[in-house]
Amino acid sequence: MKGLLPDCKRCLCLDNPFGEWQSGLVSVRKLEQLRELIGSFGSCLVAYSGGVDSVFLARVVREVLGEKCLAVIADSPSLPRRELEEALEIANRFAIPLRVVKTAEFENPSYVANPANRCYFCKQELFSHLTPIATTEGLAVIAYGENASDAGDFRPGAQAAKEFQIRAPLKEVGLTKSEIRALSARLGLPTADKPQMACLSSRIPYGEPVTPEKLRMIEQAENFLRALGFREVRVRHHDLKPGPLARIEVGPGEIRRLLADETALQVASALRGVGYAHVTVDLFGYRRGSANELLAGSVRPPTLSGSSVDPADS
Repeated sequence: MKGLLPDCKRCLCLDNPFGEWQSGLVSVRKLEQLRELIGSFGSCLVAYSGGVDSVFLARVVREVLGEKCLAVIADSPSLPRRELEEALEIANRFAIPLRVVKTAEFENPSYVANPANRCYFCKQELFSHLTPIATTEGLAVIAYGENASDAGDFRPGAQAAKEFQIRAPLKEVGLTKSEIRALSARLGLPTADKPQMACLSSRIPYGEPVTPEKLRMIEQAENFLRALGFREVRVRHHDLKPGPLARIEVGPGEIRRLLADETALQVASALRGVGYAHVTVDLFGYRRGSANELLAGSVRPPTLSGSSVDPADS
């Protein structure tokens, strides 16, 4: 365990050395429990997205099970092209066997209608593809990246996982998001400090139909903002007349730069070019689960002194 804790400092309290060591040791114990749990599977298929949790899970599964593992990523219009490219590159770098499957959630009217449980239909489509692959390849367990920090969040996809008997090893051993980030840093994973990235469909308010054209606009708009150096970015797409509205969320600490005259005009012009008739900025900034606020009937303002909390996101 020597040398572990310095790599984990970003996720621990630096003004409490005892707390730092204690937290680090807890994370190490959970990692060993995770390895033991995965070892008990014998073989495993990992639902892979290229995000913090699934990359960490796939990396540990590969370490423990060797060739008796496979990662599978679902490709559809809701997955940004840059995210797919990064996911493929990471898997290649860490020798994680990876397969890409085309999913067809856009052929499901229940998904396209975009109800509050849209994620259920997405995960149902995903797991319906993973199950026969696992059977054909002789892989005993299918696992995905839900973690202990996700408990209590509104997660319709978890219901689909339960129905398909998908395991959540990170959650089962109690690993939280901050611990996964710290351990990812220890393992040299580039996703250790990667911002949370939900699917593009999450940018469309519940009840407004999801279409590939809307997702194309959202992806282009977010790519432009990231090219300007904004780290935490969401472009929420709202159907209005005579044309759609883009509601931009960036990290609370990035709002001032976004609103600077030259940048604001540059962003507005670019998003008009994408197809938005109206371009606005959400002054609360990017925050956990903002798409679910209307379901709860309230808006939860973030602290403005730093970046938003680590979301299970929408």
